[in-house]
Amino acid sequence: MAAAILEVDHLTVRREAATVVDDVSFSLQPESDTALVGPNGAGKSSLVQALLGILPRCSGSIRLLGEPLGPRGQLPAAVRDRLAYLPQTLTLRGRIPLSVAEFVALGYERPGLSLPWRGHSGRSGAVRSALARTDSSDLAERLISDLSTGQLKRVLLAFCVVRPRSLLLLDEAQAGLDSQASEQFHSLLYGLRRREGWTILQVSHDLEMVRRSCDMVLCLNRSLRCSGSPDHALSPSQLEHLYGPGFVPYHHHHASQPTPR
Repeated sequence: MAAAILEVDHLTVRREAATVVDDVSFSLQPESDTALVGPNGAGKSSLVQALLGILPRCSGSIRLLGEPLGPRGQLPAAVRDRLAYLPQTLTLRGRIPLSVAEFVALGYERPGLSLPWRGHSGRSGAVRSALARTDSSDLAERLISDLSTGQLKRVLLAFCVVRPRSLLLLDEAQAGLDSQASEQFHSLLYGLRRREGWTILQVSHDLEMVRRSCDMVLCLNRSLRCSGSPDHALSPSQLEHLYGPGFVPYHHHHASQPTPR
């Protein structure tokens, strides 16, 4: 079996006096697609923030691409560069004088690093390619603060794809989209996933999408209540145990064609 992309071992996270993630362990295999589900306040976003090093952990360990995440979120640059994150929202106040192309270019290189990727001559070629692969070429000169929610989601994907990545973390990335825009985003994401070979960990409330698209499900309510295939983890008995009796799952009206796993 290939080495795990992500290994989480007995992770505990607190916010002030409250334990929001309690003794959670799991691992992600290369090119797998894992959903993190649970009720509001279950600690899903806190878990993702701990994986990114944004939120400090109280105990436990996290390894990304075989490298341990330091207590202050430290990772070797070569590992950090292969990690990408799509937030639920990106708050932009006022008219920010930053074009879409300039924003995507920020994902291409860090200070002191200017290596060409994907056979392009440099940053400009990588940015053009990323925008083309996310159906965003027509947005290149638009201000990032002027985009609609759907356009901004595509541009965030371009930010992720402008460099080779191994692990993509999504925190309800389809939030704020209507059913048609959500389906378009979903199709684009999974097309990129197949071509890029991404491993995905995604927080989602859309259990229909999780059932038809994901390989693995982690059911979280502070602690890990269950994990397994969608058929097992999303069975009526498991959902009642996770969410409580009378739970009605949220879903979009997706197209009938299933996404290949």
